[in-house]
Amino acid sequence: MAVTRRGKIAVSVAGALAVTGVGVGALALTGHAPAPLQRAFDHATGEARTTPPDCPLTGTPAPHGAVPDRPVLAVKIENLPEARPQAGLDRADIVYEEPVEGGITRFIALFQCDEANQVGPIRSGRTTDPEILVQYGKPPLAYSGGANQVLKAIDRAGLTDISETEAPQAYTRDPNRVAPHNLFSTTTALWKAAKSTDGAPDPVFTYADDLALKSRKAATVHLGFSSYSDVYWTWNKKQGVWLRAHATVPHTLVDGSQVQATNIVVQVVKVVAGDIIDPAGNPSPEVDVIGSGKAYVFRDGRMILGRWERAKEGDVTTFVTKTGETIPLAPGRTWVELLPSTVHVETT
Repeated sequence: MAVTRRGKIAVSVAGALAVTGVGVGALALTGHAPAPLQRAFDHATGEARTTPPDCPLTGTPAPHGAVPDRPVLAVKIENLPEARPQAGLDRADIVYEEPVEGGITRFIALFQCDEANQVGPIRSGRTTDPEILVQYGKPPLAYSGGANQVLKAIDRAGLTDISETEAPQAYTRDPNRVAPHNLFSTTTALWKAAKSTDGAPDPVFTYADDLALKSRKAATVHLGFSSYSDVYWTWNKKQGVWLRAHATVPHTLVDGSQVQATNIVVQVVKVVAGDIIDPAGNPSPEVDVIGSGKAYVFRDGRMILGRWERAKEGDVTTFVTKTGETIPLAPGRTWVELLPSTVHVETT
């Protein structure tokens, strides 16, 4: 069970809040109403104080003192050179990078606490997407097109389909970009199109301000998916974040800012050629996110070695050390890199 901790508040995957250190019983969190401010005891002053609840997908204090009453929103974002610079990746709570056909990668950007007034370019779905997203309930999925196998998998998973086909009113084309790399939306438009009555999700990661586990320093992380996506993350101690680049070129967004993250989680996965073939003759890979494998967690300029575990699709992926201790993330935004087992993780 993943638990997020910040200050004196603890939130369990089961959705219960407990105020620690004062012997107060658990407070129910249904997810269908904004989480209220919690009471905690300040040992320095000897008085009770209010602490805002944490965002479930970042472990950071919720904006305006309440977790938004809405589900996770998933958006498929393209990562070909023609799609850059992208929009909205800096506003996502969690981003997954998955290998797709031809050596390229694609992103699944997850939004819950934050919003983006532009997100894209939005492209097609893959069979990997539903298997990842069911960990977050039944989130709306924004994408543009997909093979029949993909559409069936989305339906079987019970995800809310808000693709360009199902909700065309939520999408716009940028006339200054070449199709198909020009489809955009906003999180407001996509949540509206979803018409979901689901509330906030349970956390999937554990968060802790301080790291007490065995780790070693890491200044850079190199993940060589391919020449299309030759990923480097570099620790910026002054900003307290990892900065992303493609080879030697900073990965920047439409506003000129460089993509950054508080945590980088590398989940090493088995990848095999699937039955879906793209127009260029490349098979769409099948990414195995059920089972277990090696994992690397990067936070605070340090690396923790461990493994990931997920026994069945209905479970949440856990990240633990070799001795079975849960690996906590630093509160903040997280990128999960689904790295093929044939690619080495290089660090300095």
